[in-house]
Amino acid sequence: MKTTMKIMLVALVLLTGTHAFSQNRQYTEGSVWNVSFVKTNSGMGQDYLNNLKTTWKAVHDEALKQGLILSYKILDGEAANPQDFDILLLVEYKNLASMDGTDDKWDAIYKKTIGDEATMKNLRESRVSMRTIYGGKLMREIVYK
Repeated sequence: MKTTMKIMLVALVLLTGTHAFSQNRQYTEGSVWNVSFVKTNSGMGQDYLNNLKTTWKAVHDEALKQGLILSYKILDGEAANPQDFDILLLVEYKNLASMDGTDDKWDAIYKKTIGDEATMKNLRESRVSMRTIYGGKLMREIVYK
């Protein structure tokens, strides 16, 4: 019984503290960004960027036109060390909810802009020789009041 009371007391303190903190926030939550970290292979940076223009850009232009995303960006820079990424792919969504239930729309965009499954497979295979995907994150933009 004492353990249960202690757990309830800790939970109450944590909930109260979190609520009090949230009332003092000096920001609001903005849009959601899907960020991909890419390392291009030696000498393949321009080839990869050219490849993105004909496919990745086309897909995201169509998604923008259909209202699935708010914006997208590609950032290119020097890697800080040999294990670092050199390209960021960013896609902005209104919020997390706007990402739900859109698989069929994205599939239609890929089919329209890139082609059938065999063409998409060839595209994926060609990119393997150009880059390594280091990972990705969903991040929320912070907008100060």
